Amino acid sequence: MLGLKLPTDPRWVNIVEKNIEEILTDHAYCEQKAASNAITIIVKHAHYPDLVQAMTEIAIEEMEHFKMVHKKILERGMKLGYERKDPYVNDLANHLRKTSSGGSKDKQFVTSMIFGAMIEARSCERFRILSEEIDDADLREFYRSLMESEARHYTTFLNFAKKYGGDEDVEKSWQDFLEFEATLMEKYGKNETMHG
Repeated sequence: MLGLKLPTDPRWVNIVEKNIEEILTDHAYCEQKAASNAITIIVKHAHYPDLVQAMTEIAIEEMEHFKMVHKKILERGMKLGYERKDPYVNDLANHLRKTSSGGSKDKQFVTSMIFGAMIEARSCERFRILSEEIDDADLREFYRSLMESEARHYTTFLNFAKKYGGDEDVEKSWQDFLEFEATLMEKYGKNETMHG
């Protein structure tokens, strides 16, 4: 369903299990950044009322997820650490900046939508792995519940890319981005982070 070209190395979950506090902290900040991204889209594209409504709902839901992850951290006697850098997201953004630099407004819009879709797709895949493979029963259930909303968000971004992308070939842009993302995955999946 997600179209990802290279799955996460199954050994990633073993890395995660060695430092649950780290993955939960990283996950919390990923939710916060996803909410911030939705708000940025609202600011840049306020002329699309249905997009504003959808991004408002995503921003609220992502902050609710942040709250839920933070609660898990506290329940386990842990503390939310400092924000982590996300090299995976930076690599995606840098690639898209290079490929859309100087492009039309439609191209830039499609770029912002497929960026959001990719992050949600990979997060959904990682949540699925955690919901099936992690030894912690509480976290298995937790990630199963979150996985479904990530899948919804992924399709929301792609649908808006198609709706307001003008003459841009959204499917080609998405497939090209999937191919690039697969090359990144060869170096990610080795840390107890949601994308790294």
